[in-house]
Amino acid sequence: MTIPLIGITLDSEDPGGYSNMPWYALRQNYADVITASGGLPLALPHEPDQVDAYLEKLDGLVVTGGAFDVDPSMFGATTRHDTVVTKDRRTEFEKNMAQAMLDADKPVLGICGGQQLLHVILGGTLIQHIPDEVDDALAHEQPNPRTEAGHDVAVVPGTLLHRIVGTETLDVNSAHHQAAKDISDNITVNAVAPDGVIEGIEDNRYKFCLGVQWHPEYLISDGDKQILDAFIAACETNQ
Repeated sequence: MTIPLIGITLDSEDPGGYSNMPWYALRQNYADVITASGGLPLALPHEPDQVDAYLEKLDGLVVTGGAFDVDPSMFGATTRHDTVVTKDRRTEFEKNMAQAMLDADKPVLGICGGQQLLHVILGGTLIQHIPDEVDDALAHEQPNPRTEAGHDVAVVPGTLLHRIVGTETLDVNSAHHQAAKDISDNITVNAVAPDGVIEGIEDNRYKFCLGVQWHPEYLISDGDKQILDAFIAACETNQ
């Protein structure tokens, strides 16, 4: 069996900092954990016209997070919160790439903002700014380092996530101001924060379609490693 090739979506940045030209960015730990779990990571530039070519080669897809938001118009919102920042070309590419992978029943893992995009692709809507919509909300943009837990989540028994991690409680980090809101008939909620915020989703029509609101690439719990191992195992069986 060959090593499964895993596409990892990049972030995009405007000129400044690293370069005076537009540049791509990816934290190294995204690639590190894919390698450690047995996959071969491939960073994906935002080329919407190349989705079919990527699809032909990839065995799995990780849709990463970033400091930006899904355009509210994508889930039917008629208003836009002042905090919303979009990266339209990135979102167009990630949406098309994730949809193509799902249509081919190839494994998709959405992380943080990637989970939110996956939620919208599957027919859900988003909370545009948690402090404005959730009473007594936790600090979902945790003040402590991302290498530490920000809170825990309750894992829903009987879900794919529960089968993977084998526990009903996980410690997770937290770096988001938006979250999944309304669900469609295709979405199963698999994890919830103590304040009721949805922390994980899946769609059982597919071999492996999983989204988590936290960042398992930091490996702050055994469950994080188990999620990545299960994702790579699904990609291996897809070959």
